[in-house]
Amino acid sequence: MKRTDVLSIGQLAERSGVAVSAIRFYETKNLIASVRNSGGQRRFLRADIRRLSFIMIAQQFGFTLEKISKLLLTLPQGRTPNKADWTRISKVFRSDLDSRIETLVKLRDNLDGCIGCGCLSLDRCQLYNPNDSAAAKGRGPRYLMGDTPEPTEN
Repeated sequence: MKRTDVLSIGQLAERSGVAVSAIRFYETKNLIASVRNSGGQRRFLRADIRRLSFIMIAQQFGFTLEKISKLLLTLPQGRTPNKADWTRISKVFRSDLDSRIETLVKLRDNLDGCIGCGCLSLDRCQLYNPNDSAAAKGRGPRYLMGDTPEPTEN
């Protein structure tokens, strides 16, 4: 391994924008791994810049460290992940994000109407959720969670 292939923890922090303490924390959670030089100092692969970037973005989108760890564990150990590796991991990420986007769009488009929460405070609730019929589907705002109102009898 060439000297330019590895970074000190300070260099990794500077380049990634992640605090040294956070890098150490991620290392304890096995999200990234270091090797030690002869002086016992941590050294990281340049590829860890991308791993940290992935972690930062995934956290911003609400993924838990457990979920992020599971995704990162699918990447190869002992070699830098290549485009095919990142494409494979991004498919899982993309699927989850697509689902979240669909939910957010539904929330945006329906928040001012009956959401099936059971409050019955809007006039429209009596049309879409008469007598809180959505409660039979479970807790929470059922129509925002994917359930649909039962057709009303005329």
